[in-house]
Amino acid sequence: MRAVRLSVVTAAATAAALAAVTGCTQKSDAKNGDAIQVTAADSTCDTSTKTVPSGHVTLKIENKGSKATEVEIVFPDDRIVSEKENIGPGTKYTLTAEVKAGSYEIACRPGMKGHGIRQKLTVTGGKVAKRDPRLDKAVADYRAWAQGEADATIPKVKTFADAVKAGDLEAAKKAYAPSRVGWESTEPIAESFGDIDPKTDTRADGLEKGQKWTGWHALEKALWQDKKIGTEQKTLADQLVTDLTDWQKRIGKAEITPTSMANGAKELLDEVATGKVTGEEDRYSHTDLSDFKGNVDGAQKAYELLKPVASENDAALAAELDKQFAALDKLLDKYRTDKTSDGFVSYDKVGKADRKELSDAVNALAEPLSKLAAAVVK
Repeated sequence: MRAVRLSVVTAAATAAALAAVTGCTQKSDAKNGDAIQVTAADSTCDTSTKTVPSGHVTLKIENKGSKATEVEIVFPDDRIVSEKENIGPGTKYTLTAEVKAGSYEIACRPGMKGHGIRQKLTVTGGKVAKRDPRLDKAVADYRAWAQGEADATIPKVKTFADAVKAGDLEAAKKAYAPSRVGWESTEPIAESFGDIDPKTDTRADGLEKGQKWTGWHALEKALWQDKKIGTEQKTLADQLVTDLTDWQKRIGKAEITPTSMANGAKELLDEVATGKVTGEEDRYSHTDLSDFKGNVDGAQKAYELLKPVASENDAALAAELDKQFAALDKLLDKYRTDKTSDGFVSYDKVGKADRKELSDAVNALAEPLSKLAAAVVK
């Protein structure tokens, strides 16, 4: 789940206005292998260079602002190449990405809302090292897997929507969580498009000024808190199917690289830590553990596909990731309603100590997972 993005036309105007009033700076060109220093604050986004050669690029990010920020490398049309969310005040983070020659922007999004403050980045057609063919296979296999997840999701979403449109409250509740699993497992791809996630997966507290609340969570509130289905909810159900069918059709066009797979895996764990473990994501239905498992499965799939190269480059890291994924999977199994099903206990029945245990397991996995991108490009 991420906050809404502006349209490309509005974004361009906003970027120009922000650049004029916030004193964004661009400095000397980077040499091959040099990191781009990104200093984010509440009203500025300073970068150490405006030009880098194509290939692997590293962003050394420091948040000097008073609120959490998000830093992204984006195409001019707002598609995301790579990103890091939830960079807290005073926090540093290293983001590794792979970029081809072309025009990009580095975006800092204080508060993780809106279009953000942006810097131009030109990637020149420098000499690119030949990539390990195993990584090309990993990308192809990941795309095929993600497409399969999306294809399997649409019938489940239609089942959910049909129940809503039939006014069948209990059937709609039963279909809600299963309709989300494929989305949760592939969320980094969905978020890379920029415009789909705000329409389908925004929570009430994530709405921008003037944004209409649509998608799963608006329906979730109607089903569990309001306990009613009206004309508006039936319209929202149809729109959800339309928006997710759009997502399904776009999978084949997504920009996917080995580093975006690795960074996406880490982002999925961050999603768990900031939304699922806290119980904020599915706050009305308390189906958070189903989403939790979807996120973990998606992260694990990306890792498994990258593992042949990562384990060769950093055997100790791969061993630690194997260990921590296994531990988290085992812990999640404790909360299944039936060992043979994908159902989980209601999250409001999970006590404080158990939530702490889940949080600790997520953090134990997230730390080594943050090193996966660097391991696949050594």
